[in-house]
Amino acid sequence: MKSTSMRSAALASSAPARPISTRSLIVATTIGNAFEFFDLTVYSFFAVLLGKLFFPLATPQQQLLLSVGTFGVGFIARPLGGVMFGLIADRFGRVAAMNLTLLAMALGTGLIGLTPTYAQIGIAAPLLVLVARLLQGFSAGGEVGVATTLLAERARVGERGFITSWQFASQGAAALAGSFVGFLLSHFLDTASLESWGWRVPFLAGVLIAPLGLYLRARIGDDAHRASDASHGGHGVLRTVFTRDGKQLLLALLLVIGGTSAHFIVLYYMSTYAIKVLHLPMDTAMWCGMLSGAVMLVMSPIGGRWSDRYGRKRVTFVSRALLTLLILPGFLAITHKPSVLTLYLVVCALASLHSINAGATGPLLPELFPRSTRATGLSLSYAAGVSIFGGFAQFIVTWLIGATGEPTSPAWYVIVCGLLSLVPLAFITERANEEI
Repeated sequence: MKSTSMRSAALASSAPARPISTRSLIVATTIGNAFEFFDLTVYSFFAVLLGKLFFPLATPQQQLLLSVGTFGVGFIARPLGGVMFGLIADRFGRVAAMNLTLLAMALGTGLIGLTPTYAQIGIAAPLLVLVARLLQGFSAGGEVGVATTLLAERARVGERGFITSWQFASQGAAALAGSFVGFLLSHFLDTASLESWGWRVPFLAGVLIAPLGLYLRARIGDDAHRASDASHGGHGVLRTVFTRDGKQLLLALLLVIGGTSAHFIVLYYMSTYAIKVLHLPMDTAMWCGMLSGAVMLVMSPIGGRWSDRYGRKRVTFVSRALLTLLILPGFLAITHKPSVLTLYLVVCALASLHSINAGATGPLLPELFPRSTRATGLSLSYAAGVSIFGGFAQFIVTWLIGATGEPTSPAWYVIVCGLLSLVPLAFITERANEEI
């Protein structure tokens, strides 16, 4: 009785009247992930402006640190969200959990768009943004893991890599869209308009994605009838994850470290880096995000397809090793000769390697866990890795540059994380040709 009522309360969807196409499944599943990364992109690209508006009493360097620090604080809530929504997904269905994350994400995003600045309400302004970021992080902690789980489970053997990789391609599409919106606003609005109301537009517009996402997800049905068969109750699932699946949890966490560090430096921080370190115009910086987003949209499915054909571990190792080797020369090139062409070439090259790696790693993660605890295990490991090594990446490298005066600090951060992420590949068994 209790399980039945919880399923109903959790917004579980009924089965569709007819089979859904692969394209519709991908769009409906990835729209929440795209929503999250659209918000992250917009926040990252307006980090300098948000620091000025919400922390006006600090120095310019401190404003940026406080802005990206607030960005990072949202990631603290991710593991908690990963556990909560992962448990809901394993017990009551994947779509039910994804619908709840979408609603919570919309609430956090709308709050940022509506919050008055420091000049209007004082210290309450940055505190409200902090609350909004925590709410966004809490919801996002479950969205990526649960959505990736659903895509992997619905995909056919031999296509799982390609289908799952669209979860990461959607992040590229979101980065492209967020960067394009930021570019349009910064290009066509004067400074006064941008600071007074222009920066709010993408946050408020992003909220409209929520009702569209709920509508699309209502058409794909739910997996509540295939909920956890290994344990009963949330504590049972969580206990099983930490005992039976402890090794898989650690391997997944190490895999995530390399990808998330590269993702938040290459796709998001490069725009801030171009403005603050290379002293290039804001329009030029926005194009960094659009280029890297476009590259990820195209190259992630290629990485997924290659993982189906040549093996997950092989494609993951080669792409991660190449990125780890080339990122320092890339940063040296743009700091020694900070031209627009050099910057764009380096961004495209690094984004290509990262995107291929993401497309191959994406299906590898859900294949590590059994179905009964898959959403919880994947959500927890992904959220923990992103929280520590992704969310605070911009804060860490901004602080490192300021403390050491070394403009290549972001490259060294990605190198260390990349080397750590190569270790688990020696302990993972390929399951590309198995049902999961």
